[in-house]
Amino acid sequence: MPEAIKKTSKAKCPQCSKPTVQDYRPFCSKRCADLDLGKWLNEQYVLPGDSEIPDDIGES
Repeated sequence: MPEAIKKTSKAKCPQCSKPTVQDYRPFCSKRCADLDLGKWLNEQYVLPGDSEIPDDIGES
């Protein structure tokens, strides 16, 4: 059994709710970590704030 699978904690993976694995924290596997990265890259996750960029950025 791979070493990564042996190291589990009580925390749950945010993608599938399985126990997390130390090597992929906060996820349970590389697959779940990659799914989360894909959501960020496809802009499915957004940070709260103004959605428009002001026109005067960089002007002093």
